[in-house]
Amino acid sequence: MRRPSIGDCLWHFPSLHFLDFIYLRCMYRLIKPIFFKFDPEHVHYFVVKRLKWFNDKFPLGKTIIRSSFDVHIKGLEREVFGIKFRNPVGLAAGFDKNGEYVEALSNLGFGFIEVGTVTPMPQPGNDKPRMFRLPNDEALINRMGFNNKGVDVMAERLRLLKDQHPGIVVGGNIGKNKATPNEDAVNDYIKCFDRLFDVVDYFVVNVSSPNTPGLRALQEKEPLKHILNTLQQRNLKNNISRPILLKIAPDLTDAQLDDIIDIVAETKIAGIIATNTTISRENLATAKGLKDEAGGLSGKPVKERSTEVIKYLSEKSNRAFPIIGVGGIHSAKDAQEKLDAGASLVQLYTGFIYEGPGLIKSICKALVK
Repeated sequence: MRRPSIGDCLWHFPSLHFLDFIYLRCMYRLIKPIFFKFDPEHVHYFVVKRLKWFNDKFPLGKTIIRSSFDVHIKGLEREVFGIKFRNPVGLAAGFDKNGEYVEALSNLGFGFIEVGTVTPMPQPGNDKPRMFRLPNDEALINRMGFNNKGVDVMAERLRLLKDQHPGIVVGGNIGKNKATPNEDAVNDYIKCFDRLFDVVDYFVVNVSSPNTPGLRALQEKEPLKHILNTLQQRNLKNNISRPILLKIAPDLTDAQLDDIIDIVAETKIAGIIATNTTISRENLATAKGLKDEAGGLSGKPVKERSTEVIKYLSEKSNRAFPIIGVGGIHSAKDAQEKLDAGASLVQLYTGFIYEGPGLIKSICKALVK
C-alpha cells in the first residue's frame, strides 16, 4: 500500500486546504512582531523567497495560497487605459524590484503587479542599512537607491512569465542609473522602454524617488517633457503601443501639479501614479533619531497628502486622465478614499507589510459592498 504523500495529507486536512483568509490574517498579526525584530530588508527577502518556494515547489502550494487569499469576486473588473484588470488593487513598485516573485504575489489576490524600479545596468543601490520601520507611525523610510539586477535580467524573467501566465497584468517601472547624468537620463529610459516593451502591459516613468541624487530635478517641466515625448515617439512607432504613466512625488506644489496636468495633455501619456514617498517628516510620533534617517517616507503619514494630490489632479484636469492612487492604504476605507478622490486603481506597499496579505481581499470585498 502506498504511503500517503505530504500533498495527500494536505488535501484531506480541511484546515490547511481551505484556509480562511481571516484566520491567516490573524496568524500574520501573531508572526509580525517576530519579523519586526529583525532588519526589514533581510526579512523582506526571507519572506518573499519562501513565498515563491511555497508557491512553486510545495505540494498544493498554489492551491493553498489561492484558496486562502485570491480574489474571485464578480463586479471588481475594471478597464483602465485599455487594460483589463481583474480587480483594482495592485502591488506598487519597489516590492519586487527584479520581477522574481510576480506569480506568487499575483496568487495573493493582486489585480496587477508593478515591478522595478529597473535601470539599464545592474547596480547595488545605497549602503546598508537602507530601510527602517517606524511602527509608532505605521510607516517605513527607505533609501534603497534603485538596487536591481538590470533590465536584461528582468526582461528575460518576464518573457518566461508571460509565456506561462499571460493573464497577469505587469507594469514596468523604469529609471536611470545613478552614474548617468541628468542630461543623458533620457537614454536610460529609452533602453529600459525598448527592452521591456514586449513583456510588460504598461510603463511607469519614475523621476520622483528621493534616493537617487538629482533624480527629482527631472520632474521639472522641460526635462520631463523631453523624456516623455521621446518615449511616446518610440511608443507610436510600434504596431501596439503601451500605456505610459508618470509617477510623481507628494511634495510637489500646486503650481508644479498644474505643470503635471499640462505635461500629460501635451505628451498624451496615459495617466499618473500619485504618489511616491515623501521627504517630509512632519507630525511623526517616532523618536527623532530614527525619523530623521535619510530617504523616502511611506505609509500612513503620507496618506492624506497622497489623497490631496489625487483630488487636485482629478478636479483641476476635469478627470482628463486615469490616476493610480498609492500612499498610506492600510484598510478598505483608505482605498475607498483614494477612489472617491478620483483614482481609478490603487496600489499597496507599506500597508501590505503592516497589515499582511489579507488586506487585498478585505479591500476587494468592501469595494463590492
